[in-house]
Parts: sequence; structure tokens; C-alpha cells
Amino acid sequence: MAKVGIIGGSGLDDPKLIQNAHEVEARTDYGAPSSPMTVGSIDGIEVVVLARHGRQHQFSPTQVNFRANICALKDQGVTHIVATSACGSLRHEIGRGDFVVVDQFIDFTRNRQSTFFDSFENGAGHTAMAEPFDAGLRRILVKTARDLEYPAHDGGTMITIEGPRFSTVAESKMFRLWGGHVINMSVATEATLANEAKIPYACVAMSTDYDCWKADEAPVSWDEILKVFNENASKVKRLLVKAVPRIK
Repeated sequence: MAKVGIIGGSGLDDPKLIQNAHEVEARTDYGAPSSPMTVGSIDGIEVVVLARHGRQHQFSPTQVNFRANICALKDQGVTHIVATSACGSLRHEIGRGDFVVVDQFIDFTRNRQSTFFDSFENGAGHTAMAEPFDAGLRRILVKTARDLEYPAHDGGTMITIEGPRFSTVAESKMFRLWGGHVINMSVATEATLANEAKIPYACVAMSTDYDCWKADEAPVSWDEILKVFNENASKVKRLLVKAVPRIK
């Protein structure tokens, strides 16, 4: 039976959503994960919930110990990982509040520990990454979103930047030319490590803004991201509650 790791923000470990919830502190060979993990179940499926940036959002994207987060979930025996993330839209057709179940990424980060293979002393580690997001999990997320009548885009390329700063206009336009659909500061690193750990991984991203490429829109701000995400947080929770029991 599946045991699902859920990586996201605050509120996803709400005891009203998770039955028999209890907290687990963890240490790994890579240090401590971003937060204590909430372990419990959703409709009979075991879940382990982890706040990517910490429960007070105290870790910047570069500070997040992605290796410890993935390792801690693996140590808990998770068989699948579903991640949620706010993102900026790089396309007219992806509106604020839309969900995008991404299928590709472009990694534009610079200062991350983004591999478990620090050394090839015990053998080379070149992980295949042609399809970084699990197709089965993606299908479940897309179908569930559409069953709930949420605006959902099946596929898209996620640009992951280092942060914490936002893009310049020139960068935002460049990412559009590269074929990017959405942009954030986390997903490529997380997906890479999940693949190295051989854990199927998928991400449902919620568009909160238009980055800064759109001339008739104000450039992205943190306050605007929080406003849109908080307005739609209940949809994210409902999507996960409905999707998790479909994972086998």
C-alpha cells in the first residue's frame, strides 16, 4: 500500500485533514529536515507531511535542506511524494489561481546541494532525468483537479531560480523564450533529489502572479503571492485530500 509524502506550506498538516496525526522529529545524514513531520492518514492512506520552508517559513529557498527533507521522507518509508508550490505564470493562458501539474523543469539555481552523489567513491551516480515527474501521479493530480472543477493545466515546464530575489524583466522574457510556463524557487532541486532517491514525485503548482514579463501587470511582490495563495489554500487542501486516496 502507498505511503505518501506531502511537501508544501503551512496548513497542510491540519489535524482536521489528517487522522491519527502525530509529530515525528528526524535527523538524517544530511542534517535535520525543514520541520518536524506530521504522520497520520487520509482516508486510510498513510501520509507524512513536511513544510518545505519550515512552519514559520523561516528558511529561504537557498537555505532549505532539500537533501535532509527527501532523506527524512525516505527514512519514513514513503513510496510517493506529492509536492505543492506557489509559482509565477509565464503564459497568458495560465491565470492567477490556476493549477499546473508540471512535467518538465529547467534548473537555473546556482548555490544548492542538489545531489546525493557528492562523490563517486562507491560508484558513479548519473540519474536519468528525461521525465522528472512521475506520470502516474501526474494523471491522478490532473484528474482530481478537473473532477473538482478547478482550472488545471496538464503539463508545463517549471523554471526554478535560485532566489530569494525575483527575476528581472529581461530574465522573465528569456524564460518565456526558453519555453517556460511557470517559475518558482524550489521544484527542480526537490524533483532531482526525489529521482535520485528513487521515489516517484509530482508537483501541483498554483499560479499566483505573472512574474514581471507582462507589461500591463504590476511586477510580482511577496504580498501579492501570499494574498492569492491564501485565497486558494482551501482548494489545495481539498485537492490533496481527494487525490491521496487514489494513489496505489
